[in-house]
Amino acid sequence: VPVPPLEPTMSKADEERLLEAEEADFETSKGVKVINTFDGLKLKDDLLRGIYAYGFEKPSAIQQRAIVPMSQGRDVIAQSQSGTGKTAMLSIAALQLVDTTLREIQVLIMNPTRELATQTQKVILAIGDYMQIQAHACIGGKSVGEDIRKLDYGVHIVSGTPGRVFDMIRRRNLRTRNIKTLVLDEADEMLNQGFKEQIYDVYRYLPPQIQVLLISATLPREVLEMT
Repeated sequence: VPVPPLEPTMSKADEERLLEAEEADFETSKGVKVINTFDGLKLKDDLLRGIYAYGFEKPSAIQQRAIVPMSQGRDVIAQSQSGTGKTAMLSIAALQLVDTTLREIQVLIMNPTRELATQTQKVILAIGDYMQIQAHACIGGKSVGEDIRKLDYGVHIVSGTPGRVFDMIRRRNLRTRNIKTLVLDEADEMLNQGFKEQIYDVYRYLPPQIQVLLISATLPREVLEMT
């Protein structure tokens, strides 16, 4: 998985990769507007400041199409390869959806790997720097005690792997009552790695009116069944 820089600047290689993605063919559902500037996305002022401070100048093709419907609370399926700006897309949408005055988990992002979960958390913290955002990576291989301490302190966004997320829900340290958005990132990879049952286990604990955002490089039958 190509990893974008976590400093508030974008490297030349990342700019070139996004430019290549711009030239790819995109299919878009009817009614989805293409908005080609960050200013046009009608984002919170502090979020917009964070986007520009991070080094972004113009939204990528998938960002131009998906951020607005995601921010409006709609269920969205975004077919997007790595390197097209998808991590920033879901980070921006999550930050736009969060009410920072409520220190409760409002967005839960599930990832197939610990590395992707951590990368997503770091991008959220960087872009959300001016919003005083609290985000936590809830992944296996890290101290359970640290997870419990951080979750009890209160965070807005959790980015994690299905096994550890479900464990924290069962322990009642990861409180689900205020979660309004579930993000399944690299959904095809999660199914390939056998996380299907754990995803359903987590889903059963979430509020019934939850918004679901699904990002996947491919849309095989198994992913469509899960949606």
